[in-house]
Amino acid sequence: MQKEPGDKRAKLNWKKKLLLIFIGLFFGLLIMEIALRIIGYTYPIWYMPDQYTGYSLRPGVQGWYTREGQSYVRINSDGLRDREHTKQKPPNTVRIAVLGDSFSEAMHVPQEDTFWWLMERKLKACPQFAGKNIEVINFGVSGYGTAQELITLRHKVWDYQPDIVLLAFLTFNDIMDNSRALKDTEEMPYFVYKNDQLVLDDSFLTSRTYLKLDSKWNRLGRWIRDRVRVFQAIHHAAFVYKTYMEARRARQVMEERNREARDEQSKPSESNAPKRPTLINHWVYYEPQAPVWQDAWRVTEGLIAQMSREVKEHGAQFVVIVLDNDVQSLPIAESRQNFMRSIGVTDLSYPNRRVEDFCKSQGIEVLDIAPMMREYAERNKVFLHGFGKDIGNGHWNSAGHAQAAELMTEKVCEMQAGR
Repeated sequence: MQKEPGDKRAKLNWKKKLLLIFIGLFFGLLIMEIALRIIGYTYPIWYMPDQYTGYSLRPGVQGWYTREGQSYVRINSDGLRDREHTKQKPPNTVRIAVLGDSFSEAMHVPQEDTFWWLMERKLKACPQFAGKNIEVINFGVSGYGTAQELITLRHKVWDYQPDIVLLAFLTFNDIMDNSRALKDTEEMPYFVYKNDQLVLDDSFLTSRTYLKLDSKWNRLGRWIRDRVRVFQAIHHAAFVYKTYMEARRARQVMEERNREARDEQSKPSESNAPKRPTLINHWVYYEPQAPVWQDAWRVTEGLIAQMSREVKEHGAQFVVIVLDNDVQSLPIAESRQNFMRSIGVTDLSYPNRRVEDFCKSQGIEVLDIAPMMREYAERNKVFLHGFGKDIGNGHWNSAGHAQAAELMTEKVCEMQAGR
């Protein structure tokens, strides 16, 4: 049967409409792209798969970081949140390598406000370094545990010939990060004990999650997103929605906990059972009873001891700085007391004290800055953690970094005086 002219016109009109839709979408996206570039909007992918540590910072990436605080972040050509450094150490130079997690990566504040940036300048006034150039190099990556920091030491730090290696240790999550059972993620390496020896478990390399992240399609996606701001905005919107939903669930958990607390208070006092944490990280304030936490502590202490041995074998000095968790340095004593009551403890110093005692038993230089950070916060009535509406919670703000830099500088100078 021969098609009617009307059918041909209808088909032609349909194609024209479809073409007009595509043209409209193209120009709409083009206008959005231009607008986003004019206002300087960026939301890059900061991390990439890494065969050694599971993931690492992407060399050369730069853009605004706004998840907590706000700063323009540049990652150098070797994947460090730092300025450029030559791998060959210049003459008459003392180099300090900083290993740590998000507190060291410190995207929350401008680079010139970070503790490692400030340390470099403060150490020049240290008499023990008179006449020396000082370089503090930051190897911190968000989410890293001691296992990934040890691997970073082996595969990246020694290329820069450091004289001092500083481990910034955060008790709030570093012990948990060293346990597969507690961390509950398959996209990173762990160390486990076998026949009383720490052995690397790099089975993440064959995991579905890691293989997907390292696939050619994901690499292509990262390449496109680096260049198209509209895709960055879409990803940003998805992240904001995810964060909102997580915060909503957290509020629901908190409301449930408050209801349980009110119910407990309405019962006769003799029937009140001791409170226990609802957030897994808060179990770190307890002496471990569960086998999974005992193993996490054993692995963590083994990793610190192993790191110390390897640093000494390379002829460098090693120091562990035990950082303060946000609640430990709240400037309001009542707030700390309320938190302790909510999780059923009378002291927040157990994890810091344990790390400090272990280091001293192994002859490792160590400084727990938490008591001094708290004393400074109380004396000056200042919050050292958090930003805006979340003041007091989370990572160091600029004031926190400044005070930490003072304490770390004093410790490093003291170490040199004692040599």
